[in-house]
Amino acid sequence: MGIVIILLMLAGVGLMLTRKLPTAFALVLLAVAIAAVVGAPLTGENSIVDTVLQEGAVAQAATMLAVLIGSWMGKLMAETGIASTLVRKIVEFGGDRPTVVALGVLAVSALIGTVTGSAPAAMMAGIIGIPAMVAVGVPKTTAAGTILMGIAAGMPFELPIWQFFSTTLDLPVDTVRGFMLKLFPFAAAFAVLFVLVETRRKGVEHAWSLAAPAHDRRRDRARQLGDAPWYALLAPLVPLVLALGFELAIIPSMLAGVLYALVTTTRPREMNKRLLRTLYRAFDIAAPPIALFVAIGILLAAVTLPGAVEALNPLVTAVSPGHPVVFVVVFALLTPLCLYRGPLNVFGLGAGIAGVLISAGIYPAVAVLGLTASYNQVFGVADPTSTQTVWAAQYSGVSPQQVMVRTLPYVWCVALGGLIVTAATQL
Repeated sequence: MGIVIILLMLAGVGLMLTRKLPTAFALVLLAVAIAAVVGAPLTGENSIVDTVLQEGAVAQAATMLAVLIGSWMGKLMAETGIASTLVRKIVEFGGDRPTVVALGVLAVSALIGTVTGSAPAAMMAGIIGIPAMVAVGVPKTTAAGTILMGIAAGMPFELPIWQFFSTTLDLPVDTVRGFMLKLFPFAAAFAVLFVLVETRRKGVEHAWSLAAPAHDRRRDRARQLGDAPWYALLAPLVPLVLALGFELAIIPSMLAGVLYALVTTTRPREMNKRLLRTLYRAFDIAAPPIALFVAIGILLAAVTLPGAVEALNPLVTAVSPGHPVVFVVVFALLTPLCLYRGPLNVFGLGAGIAGVLISAGIYPAVAVLGLTASYNQVFGVADPTSTQTVWAAQYSGVSPQQVMVRTLPYVWCVALGGLIVTAATQL
């Protein structure tokens, strides 16, 4: 039976890779198929309808809400000029020094990455940041990679990610936060190293020797917004200070950030309209990840059914390394399997594999956290199918595959660092 489940998972990967089905649809079909194969009843306890579809669909509700609020704050930062002001100030400070400008944009991207991820974060930092870097001579592939590496450097502090891992792996938020703090130095160090190495790798490429970035109305709008007040620029830090410094719950911390961004940039008579407008637009941004989290919850419910755990336990136990050194070596070599929506992508089939590793007792949940969070650093930067990578590459005038080739060595090292920490502390 375990072999049949593995074959079903491989079929699911094939559907996602060939884009025969969207990832969310493929995961739901896979979940129902697994539940049927292990003999789950149609209704009742541990059933397809009541357990897999009903309970699984809402299992990630807290994560969905956190993603929506993060998207809401992102829209506020974009509409009020907070994000564009941060980038402009950094570019003005850097002058015509390519490395300084790139490091500044990297820092701003990391700050924005703590609020929201994926394409919205890339757009907020990149609409101004990418043309500015190209104009002072930063190679286009490096400019795109700088935005992505910056977002990944901020990812360990992205509160919706904390909520996702807490819900998915059934861990306290404090435990997730503790590992993310250990992962951050690796993400930050290799992001800076990327900029320092790649901006010098080919030398300066002057803007007039490159194709100009495509005209974008959003970039024009960002220029027309003007500068946000200096104190409004602290908005991205508000949720972090509350969640890290005061250990406030994630959703209230994020709501406080939304209110701070609103109050510091908006006249009282306009607050109501701006709140509603940005909230409604946030739903458009948050809809794809929310649909994915619904599917992930359904898949997790399927692979943690007693029949599925019993069938997969012998297979997973046989191939899972137990020695810390072997753990690091094997999973480091398997890192590319989180690319192209592969089986180790935590926002896909990887979530199901994580659930199996925990429910079967192969690794403690904290070790699985270290494994999945480390892989997530790679996926968030180098996966040519991820929305932020596609947007940053296309806006820079290069292909996502070119960005993958440049960034993969650095984020692979970040993942290796996370795996070493995991093995040293949890195995």
